[in-house]
Amino acid sequence: MKILLMEDDIILNEIISEHLEENQHEVICAFDGESAQEKIYSKTFDLLLLDVNVPNISGFELLEDIRSKDIKTPAIFITSANMLEDIEVGFSVGCDDYIKKPFELKELDLRINNIRRLHNISPTSKIELSRNIFLDSKNLFIQIDNKEIHIAQKECEVLLYLIKNKNKNVSIEELSLNVWAYEDSPLASTIRTYIKNLRKILGEDYILNTRGVGYRFNA
Repeated sequence: MKILLMEDDIILNEIISEHLEENQHEVICAFDGESAQEKIYSKTFDLLLLDVNVPNISGFELLEDIRSKDIKTPAIFITSANMLEDIEVGFSVGCDDYIKKPFELKELDLRINNIRRLHNISPTSKIELSRNIFLDSKNLFIQIDNKEIHIAQKECEVLLYLIKNKNKNVSIEELSLNVWAYEDSPLASTIRTYIKNLRKILGEDYILNTRGVGYRFNA
């Protein structure tokens, strides 16, 4: 998984990031809310691990901001702000889980694995779409009956987002906010072209077009 870790305690940041990397996760670190916000708006992540009391922008403020812009990346708060009122605020601004400091790294692993299960985040780069169709997100190709069809990076990211949100309608705007850098949003026609190419490769039954609403991956 590609994880953003926002933790202003340098030693704890290093301990958590090293542990996650040992478990084959890709970790991008931030030590304050402003730099974390910039990274979220310029990259795509599978999971956000957010401390609350950090410089510039608090974890609560950061998550509330990105949720207001329809960025739905799963988020876990890791914080010593553990009063019931704090937990209530955390969930009200859109977190998926809440870990109270101090905690065991094993507990973090369990909660990350639960997020992976709930949000259909694949632990490998090769995802089975059906018995004879696979997506290789690392090498950027769709394999159909042992034939490899290469796709663009953004086509892959669009397909991955639709897969993670399978059986749900996803709008053009949602794809733009969650797949592209926030400050460099693509034209709607660009996204439609990527989806048209994917439907041509996979067949129209896999990515359904709901007029006026968006697209849905048909699992």
